[in-house]
Amino acid sequence: MELASLFTGAGGLDLGFKKAGFDVIWANEYDATIWETFEHNFPETILDKRSITDVPSKNVPDVLGIIGGPPCQSWSEAGAGRGIKDKRGQLFFEYIRILKDKKPMFFLAENVSGILHPKHREAFSEILKQFEDAGYYVSYKLLNANDYGVPQDRLRVIIIGYHKKKVGFKFDFPDALPHKPTLKEAIFDLRLAKPAKQFNKTNGAELSVPNHEYMTGGFSTIYMSRNRVRSWDEPSFTIQAGGRHAPIHPQAPKMKFISQNKRVFIPGKEHLYRRLSVRECARIQAFPDNFVFKYKDVADGYKMIGNAVPVNFAYNLAKKIHADLSKVVTPEINHGHLQQKKKKRNNVKNPVAKH
Repeated sequence: MELASLFTGAGGLDLGFKKAGFDVIWANEYDATIWETFEHNFPETILDKRSITDVPSKNVPDVLGIIGGPPCQSWSEAGAGRGIKDKRGQLFFEYIRILKDKKPMFFLAENVSGILHPKHREAFSEILKQFEDAGYYVSYKLLNANDYGVPQDRLRVIIIGYHKKKVGFKFDFPDALPHKPTLKEAIFDLRLAKPAKQFNKTNGAELSVPNHEYMTGGFSTIYMSRNRVRSWDEPSFTIQAGGRHAPIHPQAPKMKFISQNKRVFIPGKEHLYRRLSVRECARIQAFPDNFVFKYKDVADGYKMIGNAVPVNFAYNLAKKIHADLSKVVTPEINHGHLQQKKKKRNNVKNPVAKH
């Protein structure tokens, strides 16, 4: 079952779908700091490096599904929250444009919980309406990745559509898994990490475990306004797209309350308070250790990982989609689809971004 991936980033969503039996044959990502990482880990996937606004639908191959998470900063409660008024928020409509033109059997879109905020109600309703008008039965739900095999609390809105004619029924979200993974299960064996080099440059090949290095530098007053330490037997805080905001390693005791917006490190234990390493964040996002992130500045490593969809989260949703599609995609249909694609694949080029 072949897929196209939009706003692919480092490929967390792609890897989860791949684990569930899908084949991501084409992906689109405009951020040049991500290209080397994606191409290293997905050498078989065509990567289109243009802005999605410059990608004609005819350049996207015919596939059974389209997946991707349009940029979330516009909807984030931590940011300005300009939503659909922001150019990044409007990229949802580029996703819908391609969906309308390609008409795959299903789509999956992921975004932050802030998209459900009352101030975005009208815009979100319009997005859902356009998905439905494109010919899909649409399901959406706010989920915690910790319920689906990921050792962190991470609330995300998942929107899944099944084509009304090609599939004929609506997606039902799978139940939460009984086991909630913890930090100890994810990163206990990675307790010794190296600090990044001066100016937070990577240690590169000097690392015995790829990407197992952490950002150094001070902590802002905003960071110190809350406890940033979770214990070994808890899931991590949400992994964010910035090293400055990375949670503190669970070797440290929880931060001491001073006043409403002020915490401090426990006196005498300050040496235990280091940020989680890039690899530890990757583990918490359920990336395997053989998935190597390529960067010169460790900040780019944290950004790629924090923006990704956790692999196991994607996998557990993809498993359900694969089972549903297996009911309607007969071997004959799939064979005909693949034969048609073989003729067209030679015409799908790998354009580069315009600079």
